Amino acid sequence: MASLENPLDAVALTQATTAYPRSSRYYGLGTARFTEADGHQITYLRRRLLPSPEGMADLTTHTVSTGDRPDLLAARYLGNAEQWWQIADANPVLDPQELTSEPGRQIRITLPSGVPGGVNG
Repeated sequence: MASLENPLDAVALTQATTAYPRSSRYYGLGTARFTEADGHQITYLRRRLLPSPEGMADLTTHTVSTGDRPDLLAARYLGNAEQWWQIADANPVLDPQELTSEPGRQIRITLPSGVPGGVNG
């Protein structure tokens, strides 16, 4: 990694967004570029900020059972196992496996942030 007097001088934000599909948690994120001291540039995804769970419309509440996994719950409730991250966003946890690690835990299944509807929308 480069040693810089002011690391912020090394970051140039780009206007381009990534080509992730609309169903991806990375959809719409831009990229940033870090320039090392030798001039080598590293392009990376900008940080994804988690949406506020309070703004998400509830579909249902799920009581965790032994053997539940975030991807299986997403397939069951959202129709797509790859959407597990939406359940994680609605139940802020550091590790998605925390969602289903404790049988009996109640977790929210919601619509994505900003989509009206559901039980409370």
